[in-house]
Amino acid sequence: MEKFEVHILGCGSALPTTRHFATSQVVNVREKLFMIDCGEGAQMQLRKSKLKFTRLNHIFISHLHGDHCFGLIGLISTFGMLGRTATLYIHCHAELEHLLAPQLDFFCKGMSYKVVFQPFDPGKAEVVYDDRSLTIETIPLRHRIPTCGFLFSEKQTPAHIRRDMIDFYEIPVYEINRIKNGADYTLPDGRIVPNSKLTVPSAPPRRYAYCSDTIYLPRIIDQIHGADLLFHEATFAQSEQARAKETFHTTAAQAGEIARAAEVRQLLIGHFSARYEDESVLLQEASNIFPNTLLARETLKISIESVKP
Repeated sequence: MEKFEVHILGCGSALPTTRHFATSQVVNVREKLFMIDCGEGAQMQLRKSKLKFTRLNHIFISHLHGDHCFGLIGLISTFGMLGRTATLYIHCHAELEHLLAPQLDFFCKGMSYKVVFQPFDPGKAEVVYDDRSLTIETIPLRHRIPTCGFLFSEKQTPAHIRRDMIDFYEIPVYEINRIKNGADYTLPDGRIVPNSKLTVPSAPPRRYAYCSDTIYLPRIIDQIHGADLLFHEATFAQSEQARAKETFHTTAAQAGEIARAAEVRQLLIGHFSARYEDESVLLQEASNIFPNTLLARETLKISIESVKP
């Protein structure tokens, strides 16, 4: 099975602490690395996670609060000092380019690679990345400023050929691709061999949904329904529900409710407030509603596996 992993670089909110770095993640899909948010210290965490800088070509920024983007200029500068040549694409709100342009002009003159900003509208769901194996679309969220999450959706791969059947029917090589893509095969005597006899279905495509920062927002349920893994912010415990509403954040129990309603396979909670020295209370609250819940932590790696067809 092809690689589909989520690496947590930081899972704290707002204030850096000695326990958590600011928000940042890397999604590894078939050895292509995609960064989601880039809080302060993200490049240090990249090294700790032993992820290859050269395979990171796309960064997705959910919103323009500092704990989600203060690490960008340092990372960009480091890439330049390492002699990077590949273009770095930053998918973001249009305002970010205006904010970073003076810093790039001052600190990063003469770099050996280009930084290309690809703006999107955080207020609507749209595909912001597409290749042969993956699409990434925005998930409109509700926070104090325009914010979105991201949905990583693997594309269905062709069926697997049954070599024993290919040999048995003496099917020529040039027919293999057609059969992998669903075609039946017609024998020289006119008999039709159904595709189901010649192939084994490939694994179902996997999906990862990232939702941070946001107030409790049930309207995202349809878009993320059935995701294999959901990262959802759980900034506060339920005892701080009023504070969560005031700051447009979510409690751990509310994250559990979203996961349960969306029927995801697994929930990963993070973006913890600095007030919690022990996040077990948050894990307990979410788990009471959605048992298959994990706590995010720095350098955590989660492999997303397919459900067997």
